[in-house]
Amino acid sequence: MPHHPIFPRRFRRRARHHLAIAVAALAAGIPAGFAFDREDFRSRVSAATAYVALGCVALSLMLGPLNLLRGRANPVSSDLRRDLGIWGAIVGLVHVGVGLTVHLRGKMYQYFLPPPEAHTALPIRVDAFGAANDFGLLGGGVLLLLLLLSSDLALRRFGTTRWKRLQRLNYVGALAILGHGVLYQLLEKRRAVLVSLLIAIALTTIGFQGLGVRISGRKRTPNQ
Repeated sequence: MPHHPIFPRRFRRRARHHLAIAVAALAAGIPAGFAFDREDFRSRVSAATAYVALGCVALSLMLGPLNLLRGRANPVSSDLRRDLGIWGAIVGLVHVGVGLTVHLRGKMYQYFLPPPEAHTALPIRVDAFGAANDFGLLGGGVLLLLLLLSSDLALRRFGTTRWKRLQRLNYVGALAILGHGVLYQLLEKRRAVLVSLLIAIALTTIGFQGLGVRISGRKRTPNQ
């Protein structure tokens, strides 16, 4: 009879993915936290988790175009893309939780609702601070949904077509996260190194997505 290891090959492969991502997250998150302008612990954790989550989401969006560049077909679901998404979602949700305690401590509702002294007729904040937090909340909601979908059980339950359609909300979440990040760079006048990091991640991801669209278009276009 063939020998069956205690831990199947796929389990070992995904364990290596998670270990590598965890090490990379620490290696990237700690410098990002210390590069933040504010010195209190919560602010540094908020900054570190923000950039780690953004990096994981960006890498998950680059894997598809990378497969196309290498001449490989994109599977419906790949373990590495799923594992990056899981880490991006978990760290992103930690950022949401911590970030909501950095400003307006004791008045968390004012992240989304106007302060009483504003005397505005609108029930929500319409300034840059409110928009930044609305983007963040939307991004966090999408990350939570994608985390719940990141399992074989969810794939079987929804079916390939519906599951893939829901997974494409990743693009909506990425845009919301980018909007949140850009507005907070402006609001807090972040250091040049953090601004440059955000721009580099965004432009690299957009560039890979553009290449992926171009390659997919060529494959769909019949030879003349």
